[in-house]
Amino acid sequence: MNSPEKLPLQMKTLDINQIKEFLPHRYPLLLVDRVLDWEAGKTITAIKNVTINEEFFNGHFPHKPVMPGVMMIEALAQTAALLSFLTMGTRPDHNSVVYFLGIDGARFKRPVEPGDQLRMEVEIIRAARGIYKYRAKGTVDGHTAVEAELMCTMRSVSDASLPAGS
Repeated sequence: MNSPEKLPLQMKTLDINQIKEFLPHRYPLLLVDRVLDWEAGKTITAIKNVTINEEFFNGHFPHKPVMPGVMMIEALAQTAALLSFLTMGTRPDHNSVVYFLGIDGARFKRPVEPGDQLRMEVEIIRAARGIYKYRAKGTVDGHTAVEAELMCTMRSVSDASLPAGS
């Protein structure tokens, strides 16, 4: 990765424009609307406001719109990526990407529907040699909707040694 820009680490919230400086995702795959709080090397809390305008609701399911589980996991992963960059005190450059290495213990406890606010809480449980492991949970109105342990790594887009299935 090319010399990423250093951050002022005193900021504790991020709005959508600041989030877009960290994540390459854009509509319809940008799934973090606001960061409420974070502590470097430890935790982050963010939200996704779920609306009927989400593209995936057109097909999942037209008669009973429910946020797909893979989209909930992706929202948690994006939140985890934000925590990693904030922890390092850098913004990624255009050559950086974060790849999934594993998802363990994923459980879906309640449906997430249009009008819900998915509150995502992610904590780093291990970081070594560029590989991060996180404990992640998404709640709606205080009730667990999704939880999982996630493993990710950061790589250069030009790196030929990318993990299989990324």
